[in-house]
Amino acid sequence: MFDVVSVGHLCIDHIFLPDSRVPFVTLGGSAAYVSFAARRLNAETAIISKVGEDFPTAYLWWLKDEGVDLSWVFKAKGVSTTNFELKYNKNLSNRVLRLRSKAANITVADLPSSLRAKAIHIAPIAGEITFDVAEKLRGCADVLSLDPQGLVRKFGEKGKVTHCSLKEGRILEFVDVYKSSLAEIKAVTETSDIKLAMKKIHDFGIKTVIVTLGMKGAVLSVEENIYKIPAYKLEKIVDPTGAGDAFIGGFLAEQAKGKDVLWCACVGSAVASLVVETVGPKFFGDKQQIYERTEALYGKEIKE
Repeated sequence: MFDVVSVGHLCIDHIFLPDSRVPFVTLGGSAAYVSFAARRLNAETAIISKVGEDFPTAYLWWLKDEGVDLSWVFKAKGVSTTNFELKYNKNLSNRVLRLRSKAANITVADLPSSLRAKAIHIAPIAGEITFDVAEKLRGCADVLSLDPQGLVRKFGEKGKVTHCSLKEGRILEFVDVYKSSLAEIKAVTETSDIKLAMKKIHDFGIKTVIVTLGMKGAVLSVEENIYKIPAYKLEKIVDPTGAGDAFIGGFLAEQAKGKDVLWCACVGSAVASLVVETVGPKFFGDKQQIYERTEALYGKEIKE
């Protein structure tokens, strides 16, 4: 029995920060950020993923050293790992995303028959997870969580990423916890108003809806009761990549312990504030640091 299992492609990120001509090349993918965040909170974690022959062995050592179970990470011969290029604007508020290569989809056959977890987080980044996989995962978890980002991405000329509608909307019927950015929930629901968009997600039977807002924190809706979750104040943000993934990793790790939902959300915000202080998934703080920042946020949420 794992606490948090993440399902989705591990990838290689090529991150161009403002005024940087040479990219920072690092381990990427929602599954990595979620797992690192959850591990710092002592959650038992695992990843189900596919990578190619070009995936650095050092990245696997890195994940194993953090205590992440990689029994179901498959390295396929003759194919490439999913690679993304991320170019940020001057104030890090926006980015241009380009898909350079994509690994094979994750299939039902890749899922272990013995899989059981308190929470499974479906974290596609390039459309690699299909409806049948989500349906199978539903029966393996107490809580099924979804970040639909990779399901609402369209890949245009030279791999440039834009948003599209969610083709398999029925996947939402399996989900207990939904997390996405504001742009992504608008794409999923085809609704520009955040409150109406969150209500549309709830209409699928989803209890918990989280919309991350970058430096503005997040909005949490639980059974249509809405809370503003503040962001931890930072003097400087270095790299916002993976902040939303760190958020849900912290959230699910605490939820697995039976903590109240507002505490879980504040833990998520605290972990997100730590990861953005360095490039890539290099720093998540320790448990004490996470809880210190959580205490500074907890109680400040505003019910609307």
